[in-house]
Amino acid sequence: MTAPPIDFTAPVPHPDEAGRLALLHALQLLDSTPEPVFDRITRLASRLLNVPIALFSLVDRDRQWFKSRAGTDLRETPRNISFCAHAILRYEPLVVNDTLLDPRFAGNPLVRGEPQVRFYAGVPIRTRDGHPIGTLCALDTRPRELAPDERAAFEDLAGVVADEVHRREQLTLVREHVQEADAAMRGTEARLRSIFDLASFGIALIDAADGSWLAVNAAAGGILGYTEEEFRRLTYRQITHPDDLPGDMALIRELLAGRITQYERQKRYLRHDGSPVWVHTNVSLKRDEDGRPEYFIVAVIDIQAQKTAEHQLAVLHGQLEARVAERTRELLDANRHLTEAIGRQRQAEAALRGREAELSSILEYANDAYIGADEHGRITAWNRQAERTFGWTAEEAAGRLLEELIIPAELRAQHGKGMARYLSSGHAAVLGKRLELPAVRKDGSTLTVEIRIHATDIEGRVTFSAFLHDISARKRAEAQREHDIRHDPLTGLLNRRALEELLPQAQARARRHGITFAVLFIDLDGFKAVNDRLGHDAGDALLREVARRLRDSVRENDSVLRLAGDEFIVVLEGEHYTLGQARTVAAKLIAALARPVAVGEDTAQVGASIGIALHHGGDSRSAGELLREADRQMYLAKEAGRGSIRPGAEGE
Repeated sequence: MTAPPIDFTAPVPHPDEAGRLALLHALQLLDSTPEPVFDRITRLASRLLNVPIALFSLVDRDRQWFKSRAGTDLRETPRNISFCAHAILRYEPLVVNDTLLDPRFAGNPLVRGEPQVRFYAGVPIRTRDGHPIGTLCALDTRPRELAPDERAAFEDLAGVVADEVHRREQLTLVREHVQEADAAMRGTEARLRSIFDLASFGIALIDAADGSWLAVNAAAGGILGYTEEEFRRLTYRQITHPDDLPGDMALIRELLAGRITQYERQKRYLRHDGSPVWVHTNVSLKRDEDGRPEYFIVAVIDIQAQKTAEHQLAVLHGQLEARVAERTRELLDANRHLTEAIGRQRQAEAALRGREAELSSILEYANDAYIGADEHGRITAWNRQAERTFGWTAEEAAGRLLEELIIPAELRAQHGKGMARYLSSGHAAVLGKRLELPAVRKDGSTLTVEIRIHATDIEGRVTFSAFLHDISARKRAEAQREHDIRHDPLTGLLNRRALEELLPQAQARARRHGITFAVLFIDLDGFKAVNDRLGHDAGDALLREVARRLRDSVRENDSVLRLAGDEFIVVLEGEHYTLGQARTVAAKLIAALARPVAVGEDTAQVGASIGIALHHGGDSRSAGELLREADRQMYLAKEAGRGSIRPGAEGE
């Protein structure tokens, strides 16, 4: 007879399921591309809790979809078997120490089948108004309990995910306000409004008479930490660092005297909390029709932080509504006050032309590349930073297709399809988002840029505006930091941190393919004597040569690591290793290390003792236990004499 199926409990819907789903879909996270900000968190959670799988899961109507995943290739699972669909019904974390002992999950296909979940911990991720959209969760294939400090750290990581979701939520609200404002504006006003809001750098207008702040965009507020109302109660002198104020005042006097038209300098502002922040400023002066100073136009770039300001857009919605209302009243009174209305209209047009000139100046001298294009993708605007970044002059770029100038050849077809899809449907995944993309310069060299694109529909004609920032140096620095974290600086081999990642991965591969791999724990014989006799520099040179010989003596898919001092690890993978095969490799390594090493004018010679631990697909030992077994065998080899290998061959 066939055994009856083991039951499990399917999750019930959230009390406000409709509202929860509406917010989830509005955030536009579902089915989106991977993002480093979330991937770093899931990798960190996996390492922090020492679990094979960590996920940022979003619970949709009939599925759970993984925005970020570490340790699994699964993209989604049905909602009715989802652990996370249970977790979002709670306010505190859901921790299941052993799924087979919990009647809700004992018969769950994810427990009985792959990935054989035996432990689960999930922290609900909520929107700003408390709606749960998913979880940060950790899974293990063996039962376990979370220590209090592990649980607290895991909840802190979930808080970081929630903060990022809240920021996305705020950006969604800002985009909605901007769209409502754009609907009320036409022509050049709509383009200028979108440029002002979209700018990734700070923009401010400062009264030339008393130094008060007239208007400030969200990027400037994010850099300095003040609200618009707080700005209006301050002057720029009050938040300029005292050491930088004399230099500012000297340049402003030059501006007011007409001896210069604009200036750039690096200076320090004082944040709302009193801390200084370095910025790069571009300052120009707006004069009235009679040549009298009206206000300063200030562009501010945060050069202290590697990331752009957390606050993205400053909403001028109230001001725009007031202007629309004012124009409506003007139209209603037009029949009675025609001459007066015409005068106001002329003034408004003059102000608009002035503002267009002001913002055009800001764009021209901005530290970010600014590119404008028509609905066919032909260049209509190309500022000085775009010239410096990509090597094309504005004259060369004008009228040419964007893909001919900066888009790599392998991405041009995808770009063309995206443009066609937007023009036919009005939808594009890249609009309004901060993206990191590859680009190409005029000379053919490549770079990585951070880009934000906005589309504006003016009387049925679509125009595109994009701000691009070269982040190639930052990406190289991040890659170098990641390399340095996992490598030994003396020998260039992988280090202990890398071993903590490598062994669990090797165990997972062994379980998946049903094979055995070997861990060789190597301790040098006689190294201390060489170090004492010839000195530390000679000892370092000897260790580098040992590392080279170990690498040259194994295959490319095997791993060589320096654990500490004169201790090394070799992990043999790729085939079903027996003890005899592992001993053969160990003997080869001992022979390679036994050859004399030239150290300056001297010669040094060391040996090695090697302990071996095998791990097969059904082995339940942890990575730490496997390493300790190899260490124990190494000490047995030491006791047996220089150049020994343990376990010994049959009969030893």
